[in-house]
Order: sequence, then structure tokens, then C-alpha cells
Amino acid sequence: MPAARGGSGVCVLGAGAWGTALAIQAARAGAARVSLWARDPARAAAMEAARENARHLPGAALPPAIGVTADMAVALAGATLTVLAVPAQHLRPVLVALPPAVPPLVVVAKGVEAGSLKLPLEAVAEARPGLAAAVLSGPNFAHEVAAGLPAAAVVAGLDAGLRERAAALLGSPGFRLYGSDDPVGVQVGGAAKNVIAIAAGAVIGAGLGENARAALVTRGLAEISRLAVALGGRAETVAGLSGLGDLLLTAAGQASRNTSLGVELGRGRSLGAVLAGRVGVTEGVATAPALVSRAAAAGVELPICEAVADLLAGRVTVAEAMARLLARPRRDE
Repeated sequence: MPAARGGSGVCVLGAGAWGTALAIQAARAGAARVSLWARDPARAAAMEAARENARHLPGAALPPAIGVTADMAVALAGATLTVLAVPAQHLRPVLVALPPAVPPLVVVAKGVEAGSLKLPLEAVAEARPGLAAAVLSGPNFAHEVAAGLPAAAVVAGLDAGLRERAAALLGSPGFRLYGSDDPVGVQVGGAAKNVIAIAAGAVIGAGLGENARAALVTRGLAEISRLAVALGGRAETVAGLSGLGDLLLTAAGQASRNTSLGVELGRGRSLGAVLAGRVGVTEGVATAPALVSRAAAAGVELPICEAVADLLAGRVTVAEAMARLLARPRRDE
């Protein structure tokens, strides 16, 4: 682990593609010390030796400021900001494993926790009451951020000081971070866009055309907005980077895991077969049924997300899901 060079340190918990990219970005932004925690000691040692995350982010060299470790205490030592970069379904075990004194958190998971139906920051508040936390979300592919290509994202939370700290430690001219005091709207956008992207991919995989995808994505954005407002967020947040921006990237970008999964489902492959050949987590798979249940509890109808949940569960085919959506009563937009 490199020695601190003075100033503030950043600890990134989770060495997947996005966690690794954010560690690289923190080093690029000038953090004095960046520690990247991987759960598996063998993987951590391999990454430290090769100076690369060959499994999740091949070709992206780790700068000298980054140290990789499987020891959480070592990773957190000297940090003034913790980036929690594990999938939404694995947040709670990591939160419970954290030591009593933890620097403020920036959570980058996008999803809804199965079972509890909690958004990421709600899970943090329940598992670690009183711990300052914000969420970072936006239209970002990990490999592009790691390469230093221009990108933007939103840091959302009720603590303005934490938003400023996160922007100072993670932001740079090429990675522009905006603040928001609407963490609910930002989290709903980040979770739901993965589900809509699966539907968009299925439309393309089934050969239904770009007109159908554009219509579906647009109506999907309306679903996201309805749910965000019902849960206490703002519609204008959904029109920003963490809503519309992230949905556009995820539903159309060639590197989107959720869209590519939808494409394969649209071509007739089974969910099990598609997931068997994948590296990394496709968040929309677990989020779809949880999101639909959370919306139902709030009295919000999400027809596209409901169709995706049924498709993933094997209750309908792509053709049946599309027929169901097209058969809905006409109304004013």
C-alpha cells in the first residue's frame, strides 16, 4: 500500500469495474492516497502485482497512488471519504462488516434491495444509523471514466458539506460532478433505468425496431418520474443526468450490461443461459421485481417495469410482454 503523501485519502470498497474506475478517477483528481478494497485476497494480490483489474477493467492501468488490499481496516486507514462500490444486493453485508468509525460514505450502487425494497441510502440508514452518506449516479461507463474521457455525474444527499467533499475528492475537469439535494429522485433514476434498459434491449433483440425502442424509453422515463415523485423525489431530477442522462446511455450504449441482456432475451435465449456467460452483475435483474413491489406499495403503476419483471421470471415471452403493453388503453400523454 503506497504511503500517504499528505492531504485527504479515498477508500473505495468494491473492486468491480465501477469501483476500479472511481479509484483511478480519485487518483487522477489528486487524492493523496487511494485504497481499493477487494473481498477476495487472491484477487487483491493479483491486481496489486499486475497494477490492473484484468477481470473487470482490462487495459486500465492503476496509478501509483492506488493500493489494492483485501484488508478492510488497511483500506480505511487514513481515508476521509469512503466510496461504497458494491452491487445493491450486497450493500448490507458490507455495511455490517464496516468498523464502528467510518468516514462519510458515497454510495454508487444502483438498485433496490430485494426483500427490504430499500433504496441504497435507505439501506445505509437502517444498517448504520447516523452515518453520513450520499449517492453518486449518472451516465457513466466505467471503461470511459477510467480512460479519462469526458463525463458528468450527480452527487446527491442532504448534507451539503459531504456533497462538496465528494466533488472535491472525486471530481476533475474531465469528470464534472454536480450536487443535488434530492437523493430519492437520483436513486430512483439510477435503479429504474436498468430495468427500462432491459426492455429496450429486448425490443431490439426481437427485431421490433428503433421506433419501438424510442417509444418505450420515453414512456419508461415517465414511469421513473411517477415513482420518484411518489417516493418524495422531484420530477426535474429525473430530467437530469441521473434520470434521462443515465437512461439514454444505458438503453442505447453498446457497453450496457442491461441492454445487452435484454437483446439476448429478445433473441430467445433464456435468462440462465445469458447470465452464465457473464462477468459482473447485471443490476436490473434483481432490481426489476423489487422495484415493481416498491412501486405497488406506493400505489404507482409501472407497466414497462412490470413486463420486464414478468419476462425475467419466465411468466411471459417478449412477444407477450409487448402485446400486453400495446393493448393498454389509449390516453393523453
